[in-house]
Amino acid sequence: MTMYYVWWIAAAILVGVEMMTGTFYLLVLAVAATVAGCLAFFGAAFWVQVAGAAIVAVAGTFFLNAWKKKNATTPKLSANLDVGQRVRVNEWRDDGSARVSYRGSQWDAVLESEVTPRREQMVIVGTRGSQLVLGPLPQ
Repeated sequence: MTMYYVWWIAAAILVGVEMMTGTFYLLVLAVAATVAGCLAFFGAAFWVQVAGAAIVAVAGTFFLNAWKKKNATTPKLSANLDVGQRVRVNEWRDDGSARVSYRGSQWDAVLESEVTPRREQMVIVGTRGSQLVLGPLPQ
């Protein structure tokens, strides 16, 4: 069996495994094996085949890492699952804070701003330490 068949079979196996992982790094190695197979097909020495595969693999990995960093996205979801939940205010205090019932317990809460109207039903818009930050219910 000629050497280029071995390279191309290795490339096909790498593509198959890549389809199961979805990382694209094995695809880079498959392209490198294909390049080595092409070099072998045209009669290049074995060390030239290996060098060609190594150059393509290193360059492909470098460009794949750069592309992933450039196109990386962060999820826009809030880590605070309390935001958007409704609460019932039990008591308004003179300092503007409140005591609310939420998740079967009593919590300290503050208004989002000084102009936020005090209501019996409010919505959580954030947290400050262990205090809930309250805003008006959406209309």
